[in-house]
Amino acid sequence: MPFEKVRPRKVSAIAAEQIVEAIKRGAFQVGSKLPSEFDLAEQMGVSRPSIREALSALQAVKLIEAKPGSGNYVLKTPTSEEEKEAPHLIESEAGCLEVMEAREALEPSLARLAALNRTSKEVTKLQGIIGKMRTLARNGNFDSYFDADKEFHITLAETVKNRLISAALIPLINTMDQKLYREFTHHYYLKNVTDLEHVVDLHEEILEVIARGEPEMAFERMCEHWRRMREIWEA
Repeated sequence: MPFEKVRPRKVSAIAAEQIVEAIKRGAFQVGSKLPSEFDLAEQMGVSRPSIREALSALQAVKLIEAKPGSGNYVLKTPTSEEEKEAPHLIESEAGCLEVMEAREALEPSLARLAALNRTSKEVTKLQGIIGKMRTLARNGNFDSYFDADKEFHITLAETVKNRLISAALIPLINTMDQKLYREFTHHYYLKNVTDLEHVVDLHEEILEVIARGEPEMAFERMCEHWRRMREIWEA
């Protein structure tokens, strides 16, 4: 056949390809700084969230490095194989917005149910996880903190004692292990100790109302958690 099947592509994958191509043709040398998110979005005619996803993918495959307060810098010129890695990552994993929308739609109701079904033993376990998260946050240990954050949400899903809810939510929570989502979270949502500690506070507030058996407050606190992340995405 002379033709290939046409399929829709993510805008962020196309943006990543353009950045890689600019690096390959020498527009940005190794060690040089890329244009700002705003400038990239303006030049490509796409949204800043799409640029953030593209940059997160390039960070994940180690083609660029984000320096807080400074910008994004080229780490190396990609080989012919490496130039495909970032777009492939974007196309093969769930998009950051997809993950946030799905979790924002489902986890507030999970928190409400947890407030109705929790036991003192489960609350104690969740408090222990919060304590671990706080210690890791204060030390600025993002990777271990992120693992503890995931543990909190999975434990919360198990607290409702509903196998169907757990079966639906735990795979969704496991998207936290995806490279693209992890990089985005690291560089935009949890980029420093202050951000980490603030998010621990949000988790602690969620747990406090769950422990007190206040389902509607638990719902609202979880909504607040996801609203904050969406605001970072849309900024």
